[in-house]
Amino acid sequence: MTIRILLAEDQNLVLGAMAALLRLEPDFDVVGAATNGREALALCEELAPDIVLTDIEMPLMTGLELAAQLKERRLPPKVIVVTTFGRSGYLRRALEAGVRGYLLKDAPVDALAAAIRAVHGGGRAIAPELALESWSGGADPLTERERQVLRLAGEGRTSADIARQVQLSEGTVRNYLSEAISKLNAANRVEAYRMARDAGWL
Repeated sequence: MTIRILLAEDQNLVLGAMAALLRLEPDFDVVGAATNGREALALCEELAPDIVLTDIEMPLMTGLELAAQLKERRLPPKVIVVTTFGRSGYLRRALEAGVRGYLLKDAPVDALAAAIRAVHGGGRAIAPELALESWSGGADPLTERERQVLRLAGEGRTSADIARQVQLSEGTVRNYLSEAISKLNAANRVEAYRMARDAGWL
């Protein structure tokens, strides 16, 4: 049985290397590649892959947002995150979004291939070094909307810029930012962004 794989990775060098390595496996077929989450979602609808291998940090839509959209739309691909982010906060959010596998980019190719086959067969594949600590950190106190506006604030956007992008009033955006700052006991939006990012909540 051939396993149809879609790759989502915004670094072209990594994307090309991963595709080349996976194509060496006799039962893998790399059917498509995307450099941002939104493109990956469109390709999932068009190509119906069995497995989506995605990074977390990507333009337009993160890998975790991609996984959440696939889950919400009840699309069939199973998601495996392959990332440099080993923080427990990211892993918890990934599992909540329906991700079936979570590996670090320094994992050997045979471990990645084994993970793909395990997830395709209905199992899970979590990097061993992360599985033990996956629930050791504090729970994420932020709502999805608070994360969204905090992430944009961390990019240096003003409240007006954020309001236009997320289609909310400027006052509502300020309220979300204020709530996030309060929950994290931060001094300001920049510190709140850094704290949330370092905890793996963004």
